[in-house]
Amino acid sequence: MSQSMSRVATGDPVVILRQDLLAIRRAMRPPHLVLALSDELDLLPCLVELWRPRAGASALGDHYVPAPVVAGLDPAAFLAELGCVHRAVRRWDGTGRSSPLTPAEMAARRVEAAHGVLVTAPPSPKDRRTDGVAALARHLNPSATLVHVAQQPQATVALPPSFLRPIPDALEEWRARLEPVSVASSRPGTDLGVTSVVWRARRPLHPERLADALPTVMAGVVRGRGHLWLSSRPAAVVTWQSAGPHMELHEAGAWLEPGDESAWRGASPQRRTLASWFWHDYYGERRNALTFTGTDLDRDRLCSALNAALLDDRELSLGWDGWAAFPDPLLGDIPR
Repeated sequence: MSQSMSRVATGDPVVILRQDLLAIRRAMRPPHLVLALSDELDLLPCLVELWRPRAGASALGDHYVPAPVVAGLDPAAFLAELGCVHRAVRRWDGTGRSSPLTPAEMAARRVEAAHGVLVTAPPSPKDRRTDGVAALARHLNPSATLVHVAQQPQATVALPPSFLRPIPDALEEWRARLEPVSVASSRPGTDLGVTSVVWRARRPLHPERLADALPTVMAGVVRGRGHLWLSSRPAAVVTWQSAGPHMELHEAGAWLEPGDESAWRGASPQRRTLASWFWHDYYGERRNALTFTGTDLDRDRLCSALNAALLDDRELSLGWDGWAAFPDPLLGDIPR
């Protein structure tokens, strides 16, 4: 895989990998095949592209049933990656359209994509980083199974049987988790100072007040993700991704609208269900939903800062055209 990654110009790594997997399946029928993927991949988009059915070609799903994704964490390296936001690298996601991401963002995504997380034991009992990293991993991905492993070369690890159980609907699960309106699950309570805060609102955000609130909102936040309804971008889903002190906002498609049958068909079943559940007769599925994970987060202060950035009743009464006049230092003003 690493060799093909260095020869991107000569072939699509996902195509090469699919051909190799199909060739292995034709040659033999092993009960399990372990796929060790490079850190140079953006995992979930790559897996979606790898398993996506193609017209006129044999589908990987006809021959393989995906098993859980397992990520390995070295506590010291993971913490160093979370702090690395001064550079960006392009990660291969199988489509050729990937955007540069910081090492911090990639480290967080690896944990969030996994069904199981292996955390190496510390070299010394006095080293408490393992406990802190394990607590952080539990909050980044509450549904993942966490397993501690020793660092000794000859040590054996008893992995849970669930790591080998097939996931028949894995492709739909991966697609749903990549939806721009997906909401990260949160773990209740506080573990070694690590906590998660979920904020939701059904009013658009004033972009200038949101920009002013960011220092308060981001204090202590290690990871933030979700989607926004910005008054300056009423038609666009704006995604929020932050890892370490680096934050990015992106337009990620449009909100579902009544009568747009192609958009509804293209959305995942999970998104269609959520849209129906949250549907508003005037605003449709538009809403804000953010999940923050960090150390010693002040829930009241964080939520109050975001609530203060929402449009008030007077501003809300201005309607769509009036909202577009609000200055937007985050994504830039819309050309008139």
